[in-house]
Amino acid sequence: MEGPRGSAAPAPETQTDDRLRFLEVASQRIARGVDLDETLRELRQAAIPAFADAMLVHLRHPLPTGEGEAAEPLVLRLHSVAQGPEGAVTAAPPGAAELMQLTVTGRFVAFLLARQPAFGDAPEIAPAVAELLEPVASMPTPPSPGRRLIIVPLYGRRHLMGTVALLRGADRPAFTSDDLFVASQLATYAASGVDETMLYGHDASVADELQLTMLPSSLPETTGVRLASRYLPAAGTTQVGGDWYDAIPLPGNRVALVVGDVMGHSLTSAAIMGQLRTTVQTLARLDLPPEEVLYHLDEQAQRLGSEHMATCLYAIYDPISQRLQVADAGHPPPVLLHADGSGEVLQVPPGAPIGVGGVPFETVEMPAPTGATLLLYTDGLVESRNMDVWTGVELLRTRLEAAALLASPPLETLCDAVLTLLDPDARDDDVALIAARFDGFPPRNVAYWFLSPQPQTAGRARQLTRRALHRWGLGPMLDATELMVSEVVTNAVRYASRPIALRLLRTEVLRCEVGDDSPQLPRMRRAQAGDEGGRGLFLVDQLSQRWGATMLSTGKVVWFEQQIPEEYRQNGPDAP
Repeated sequence: MEGPRGSAAPAPETQTDDRLRFLEVASQRIARGVDLDETLRELRQAAIPAFADAMLVHLRHPLPTGEGEAAEPLVLRLHSVAQGPEGAVTAAPPGAAELMQLTVTGRFVAFLLARQPAFGDAPEIAPAVAELLEPVASMPTPPSPGRRLIIVPLYGRRHLMGTVALLRGADRPAFTSDDLFVASQLATYAASGVDETMLYGHDASVADELQLTMLPSSLPETTGVRLASRYLPAAGTTQVGGDWYDAIPLPGNRVALVVGDVMGHSLTSAAIMGQLRTTVQTLARLDLPPEEVLYHLDEQAQRLGSEHMATCLYAIYDPISQRLQVADAGHPPPVLLHADGSGEVLQVPPGAPIGVGGVPFETVEMPAPTGATLLLYTDGLVESRNMDVWTGVELLRTRLEAAALLASPPLETLCDAVLTLLDPDARDDDVALIAARFDGFPPRNVAYWFLSPQPQTAGRARQLTRRALHRWGLGPMLDATELMVSEVVTNAVRYASRPIALRLLRTEVLRCEVGDDSPQLPRMRRAQAGDEGGRGLFLVDQLSQRWGATMLSTGKVVWFEQQIPEEYRQNGPDAP
């Protein structure tokens, strides 16, 4: 470094020591930057006034990220201008970045890609100097060209990131050849920091997008329960985590409610979350009880071979019986807001987290009264640097009660009220929650029978169906419904060894469910001209709005639905 202005220059050994000490302090300072702007701000404050009187930073537009090829042609855009003492270091004026940019061509491109600094009078950069220095043309003491200017490329791991222009005024000694080395080192420290922040931001963006695509795009609309959900990513300085939620329709108008949290914050956590969520969906469609779902999920997590563990809470709500089944794998307990506004933290035995292995899970069954609201959430909602999880759970319960003081609030309003628990300054985890309001299913809109698997059972099923439809005032739907019930029950009789369940449900649609103990799912096949059977499912497919078959742990359920004409629909959930 140079001596004081107007004094004799120190000995070369002293200058070398000063430069090395300056670079050591500058490298530590620049390394403190946690994002692009902060990294470049530390560079400016390290360089001015100790090394230069002014500095301009131009960044490539757009900045390259990841391992792909950078965009062409090479365009530089002004990022910041700094002049004078440290306190005067400022960013570029508003709008300057949009106006002050240049497309780099010819020998200047070759200079930048060579990664070496140069004085302002170097032939390869001389044509670009005027454009690069245009923002400082109005300085009180504009620098002269030549050795009062050093231009250094900012080069990251794989790509050119931009340029740094360092200037000295007329009342200060010009740069020397040794200063080229100092400028080069400063640019190397800064480029490394810029590169890391860009890669970090790119990875965080990919992880965030990955997680969001794995979360449900919408919640199912099921009779007997209303649903709402929220997801908030972690704070900006933390990578995305592995929180997820789901709502999965089950046979018999039931719904599975799931919330889980993969421990850790990384792209791997988000990927494991996606695998576990897919596994839960597959297990749910087998209609397994909650403890069995968690058991098999735990097995799958161990097969994945990952050291990541996860917590999970799995619940099944049945609007017809108005019962709730819940099993827990190391997750915070659900909170139930009753219709009268009182909150209750449900007592569910906390099993070990998913991935531990060899630990049994337990299902608790309890009433799910009409009008109550169940809230499942991840620990990011109730735990932070300033609050332990159990204090947070109790605060959540009281917040729900406060939100329900005036009247039963809409689910969306309730979710928004819950999120006010979060302290943005103390939160460092993502949050997922799902709320379910139990509307129940009026018993008068359900008809349920058990029938012995005998040859005359199909006729008995038609008779019972006829009575139910007459009671509901759905006479115009009788012929098609009887025909489809007869075909499905006949198929069940062929394979069942135990009583067959026949259930009719009346909502906006008329749904028929036939369950038996055979795991063999029916499929449509093309009947030959001389065949007496084989056309039943074709009739169901043609006459129903939709139909399907679901495998259960105890057999299967075949179902079909018909749209009820508007004039025959019930006027409300309790209409006869």
